Amino acid sequence: MFDLIKISFLTVTFTDLLDIVIVSFIIYELYKNLKGTIASQIFIGLMIILLLSFAAQAANFKELSWLLKLVTDIWVIAFVILFQPEIRRILVIVARNPFFRLFVKSESPKTPQVIADAAFELSQKQHGALIVVLKSTGIRGFSETGEIMNAKISVPLLETIFFPRSPLHDGAVIVKNDVIEAAGCTLPLSLATIVNGEHLGMRHRAGLGISEQADVISVIVSEETGSISIAENGRITKGLSKEMLRKKLSWTFKSPSEKGLKGLIEQYFRKK
Repeated sequence: MFDLIKISFLTVTFTDLLDIVIVSFIIYELYKNLKGTIASQIFIGLMIILLLSFAAQAANFKELSWLLKLVTDIWVIAFVILFQPEIRRILVIVARNPFFRLFVKSESPKTPQVIADAAFELSQKQHGALIVVLKSTGIRGFSETGEIMNAKISVPLLETIFFPRSPLHDGAVIVKNDVIEAAGCTLPLSLATIVNGEHLGMRHRAGLGISEQADVISVIVSEETGSISIAENGRITKGLSKEMLRKKLSWTFKSPSEKGLKGLIEQYFRKK
């Protein structure tokens, strides 16, 4: 590989430059996703220790290098143990990246229409509902908190599950492709209680919470107002019509190859 910079003993090749750019990008993305959490402070401290360790090795300070390496090893282990939620969130973000989902099979084309029709019918009756549709990853742990069904999705079945006197109506329905995996599921609540000046109820917080932790899209029907909302990537959008919901679900579950280059770019920057 040809040299880009050569000053005395210092030689920088194109490979070195590319290596620095990649590492810098990874550190930047990690900090951006941890920003605002307690983990971000620990992350900055860990970066400082790593820089000091590199400097000590470059200066050939053997004892200081050994000490800093010991501290770094212990700190990394503590970081993994103490900040599992943040690490899980980062891994989910990586899995959501459209560049890693080029070959992910999309769900049945009928599913968006079925969910949109069911949400509209439930909305008209003001029956609350929470439907979680899996995208690229499963959430088996949350499915097991409810009743396993493995039943083909249909409008009458969803209406029956969310009928107010049904024993399963208060929980979430989890859908994979065109199958209802489980109903009556318990989901993690988002820490956010107010979005755009509006208070979130428990159903909306649960729908938002699971979208923060897994690669899913949540469809929420308000029991109080009958309004339809969706939560995706930790963001919630309210006031959708049946057609808007159907189009949103259909677009979301198309593979990047089906969307084309424009769709791939739009999907990437929409998450930023």
